[in-house]
Amino acid sequence: MRLVFAGTPEPAVPALRALLDSGRHEVVAVVTRPDAQAGRGRKVLRSPVGALADEHGIEVLTPARAGDPDFLARLTELAPDACPVVAYGALLPQAALDIPVHGWVNLHFSLLPAWRGAAPVQAAVRAGDEITGASTFRIVKELDAGPVFGVVTEKIAATDTAGELLGRLAESGARLLLSTMDGIEDGKLTAVPQTPEGLSYAPKISVEDARVSFEDPAIAVDRLVRAVTPDPGAWAEFRGERVKLGPVSVAEDPDEPLAPGELRVEKKRVLAGTATRPVVLGQVQAQGKKRMAATDWARGTRIEQGERLT
Repeated sequence: MRLVFAGTPEPAVPALRALLDSGRHEVVAVVTRPDAQAGRGRKVLRSPVGALADEHGIEVLTPARAGDPDFLARLTELAPDACPVVAYGALLPQAALDIPVHGWVNLHFSLLPAWRGAAPVQAAVRAGDEITGASTFRIVKELDAGPVFGVVTEKIAATDTAGELLGRLAESGARLLLSTMDGIEDGKLTAVPQTPEGLSYAPKISVEDARVSFEDPAIAVDRLVRAVTPDPGAWAEFRGERVKLGPVSVAEDPDEPLAPGELRVEKKRVLAGTATRPVVLGQVQAQGKKRMAATDWARGTRIEQGERLT
């Protein structure tokens, strides 16, 4: 089939690569978000998907909005049979949805109808789900509500961060998206409407959402930190300044209870109190400093008895 692929960040790259390497489908163009400033030097950079398209000499379209007349006209000229989508990052108007013969087919990183929205992987980790996955579905006007072509499942490990889980889903999801394109072309794949049972939403996570509350139970602190790692990154305040926190673990053998956020420095670990058991801090990054082991941070900071993360 003639395909126009839409995607932007790194997790979308495996899917585009799978389609390019398939030998069966022709990716005639890529749609991605406009080039943006990134890094300390604020250099204008192409998105990861756009960069891969450039390597293969594929036309790259970067409309400010997917409803721009020039973009819709070019998409019509390209005459795609289908438009596979992975984390494109912009709304698609009906005028765009109507152009490809088989519609726009999205790879979403959850088992729909669970965790519709912008942050399904983070939501699954924070909720303590044991199983998640990826789904391919035809995009309709309602958010992530279209009929489903296929799914793949993935077990969530007890120590998985959202970044680690997303990395695995990006690879297995790429294979799912390719098989979905194959099935659509063969005429052997029928999309099944989603059921209302199990419907849940996963809105975009803000920096404020990633602030750790040590008033919560230890298991909730652990899940939150893993859910927002690497982005936007967990944080708390210490001595009035923000510190970033890497994944923690629940202490199995606390000598004595600690108040929520209260710190205790031991020879080989640093504990922080929660509403239940303390957690063992992993890595810590103070403002203007490099990320380091919590024990190194504690030694350099000279934490006094009774001081807390808030």
